[in-house]
Amino acid sequence: MFTTITLPLWLFILLVLFATVTALSHFLFPSVRWFFRKRAERVVDRLNKKLTRPIEPFKLARRTDMIQRLSYDPEVTQAIVEHAREFGVREDVAFQKAQRYAREIVPSFSATAYFGIGTRLAKWLATAFYRVRLGHYDETLTEVPRDATVVFVMNHRSNMDYVLVTYLAARASALSYAVGEWAQVWPLSRLIRAMGAYFIRRKSRNALYRRVLARYVQMATRNGVTQAVFPEGGLSLDGALAPPKLGLLNYIVDGFDPDGRDIVFVPVAINYDRVLEDRILIAAGEAGNRKFRARMSVVMGFVLKQLWLWITFRYHRMGYASVSFGQPLSLREHTATQRGGEIKALGRALMGRIEDVMPVLPVPLVSDVLLAAEAPMTRAAVEAAVADRINGLQSAHVHLPRDDLGYAVEVGLRQLRKRGLIRLENALYTITPEETHVLRYYARSISHLDDADAA
Repeated sequence: MFTTITLPLWLFILLVLFATVTALSHFLFPSVRWFFRKRAERVVDRLNKKLTRPIEPFKLARRTDMIQRLSYDPEVTQAIVEHAREFGVREDVAFQKAQRYAREIVPSFSATAYFGIGTRLAKWLATAFYRVRLGHYDETLTEVPRDATVVFVMNHRSNMDYVLVTYLAARASALSYAVGEWAQVWPLSRLIRAMGAYFIRRKSRNALYRRVLARYVQMATRNGVTQAVFPEGGLSLDGALAPPKLGLLNYIVDGFDPDGRDIVFVPVAINYDRVLEDRILIAAGEAGNRKFRARMSVVMGFVLKQLWLWITFRYHRMGYASVSFGQPLSLREHTATQRGGEIKALGRALMGRIEDVMPVLPVPLVSDVLLAAEAPMTRAAVEAAVADRINGLQSAHVHLPRDDLGYAVEVGLRQLRKRGLIRLENALYTITPEETHVLRYYARSISHLDDADAA
């Protein structure tokens, strides 16, 4: 029992390491996890006192627990059985695939990451690139019941949409976004998960995957998680609003219980004087596909150029960006009045409310006026035409910088000239011929307002 045993040094070190890890995992790690868990709970308690819509317990659940809960959901289990039967595989193999989908979808929300890093970074980025303005804010938003699940439904013009809405909604609640495959790049994916976003495969036709995704969306909605969705299904390639794709909305409606928690959709309209990806989107639209050819050299060149302008005190922000919040729509009230084609009627109603509050900014206004003109225009003629255009858009939410029509025209013309989209020759403004398609892209963002006013 007390006999001395000689061991090689490498084996002794290995035994000590194993013993240390075992001791830490049994005694220290649980204590450390408990300490940070309690600290996080105190942070959330303080935040919930400030937020209009407190963070729900579902959002704070451990990610591993949520993955297990989703994997063993009865509807997912049934989909696993059907997948195994259809593809001729064992059910345990199908179950592993469902768990892989669940791990891919379920976020790992961190209140510290969202409010300590995310919202501050969003504010810095948004205000560094744009003069950010809150456009229309419907007064009935203050009457949304506190126990209802809020779903922000937004048009999608730029990847800056996430940044802008996160910044402007920071005092209301923590938003859970549905993001595409583009964000599944390490380390960006870790940060996005910590911000509460969940990944989706927009083009997947796999029935098992779609059932796992549907059940996660329904669980989150039923438990009051505030969400943000883009019904267009992707970025606008031509600047105009696209017809809604009803996938996520369909999941939400299918899981709705009229006798349970109400779901309130809040329409959000976003517009810009300059979309950072405009030329990439236009090129994809002209090619007839959604393949965005954004070379890293181009992206880095743009970043370095902006940095150089900032260092040399010549940097100017890229005009205005505006976000408007429209009239909320209660799903309980909507389903009570709709019998046939419910989901399609819901999609049309939400897109209509987004159209109603679309911000009208200087660059889209000036672009629309120049495209409508049959000849080069003087500054005075542009200003007069913009005034007439505004008078014809009584239903629109026009943002005039400083409430000054002349200054708004100046902002629009300056932004377009700076990018070489228009030229000033002999006191006349002329569209650069090869850039006409870019002006059309911006003008289309408000083109639907003509149809609305005519109606």
